[in-house]
Amino acid sequence: MKHFFYSIFIMTICFSSAEAQTSLKESSKTPLTIGEVVTIDSKILSESRRLNIYLPEDYKVSDTLKYPVIYVLDGSMHEDFVHIVGLVQFFNLQMNMPKTIVVGIANIDRKKDFTFPTIDKKLKKDFPTTGGSRKFIDFLENEVQPYINANYPTNAQKMLIGQSLGGLLATEILFKKPTLFTDYIIVSPSLWWDNETLLKDAKMFLSAHKKMPVNVYVSVGTEGEIMEREARTFAELLKNSGKPNLKTEFLFLPKENHATILHQSVNDTFKLMFPYIEK
Repeated sequence: MKHFFYSIFIMTICFSSAEAQTSLKESSKTPLTIGEVVTIDSKILSESRRLNIYLPEDYKVSDTLKYPVIYVLDGSMHEDFVHIVGLVQFFNLQMNMPKTIVVGIANIDRKKDFTFPTIDKKLKKDFPTTGGSRKFIDFLENEVQPYINANYPTNAQKMLIGQSLGGLLATEILFKKPTLFTDYIIVSPSLWWDNETLLKDAKMFLSAHKKMPVNVYVSVGTEGEIMEREARTFAELLKNSGKPNLKTEFLFLPKENHATILHQSVNDTFKLMFPYIEK
């Protein structure tokens, strides 16, 4: 009998609580906005592409105030864009990071956009749409960056974040058009692509540039012997390139795997880039 009355008592409380909640009226409701979504019609790619753009708090267009820009590969809303924006907001609030615009480039076919052509028959069979990185790099250089610079008050700092195949693309850009960005955050790059030709030709690519005034942050977690070796080799090649303006940091994060590495990598890289200064 005690259990019966106890059950009735609990049901009454729950019902009263639910009734009270449903009787509450909204005082106001407005959209939660952190920036803008822009669709541009790319002549280079022959398709429309979406840019998710985070604008920092108190953002304003000014002749004197200019913002650095972070470009995020895998920048769809359901991919890496929101995670990077959260880190940017935190590091601006708590650390020494300036207010920064974030541009997330939403994917349509990342296997096509982030890879260069391969002659490997198995890769061509397993990934039939691959090999479009040249056009995608042209898209970044000649359409995305000019659009951002024309429509937002930007300064000279342009950062690129890419993981996995995105890291492969970031490495290709670094080797072929290094000044397209000032800072490269390259996480777990898929340098195994095309039997490691980017690594094999690294010295050739590096020797083609007299100056490489860029900062490169390479990171990898516990992700298997091949990916870990490739990331270490890549970082060492950069460090030993003999180019005084090319600055390289290598971060090994043994507690992270391929699924968890991005957030921690960017967090730790931002700590190096924007160290805490007590105010």
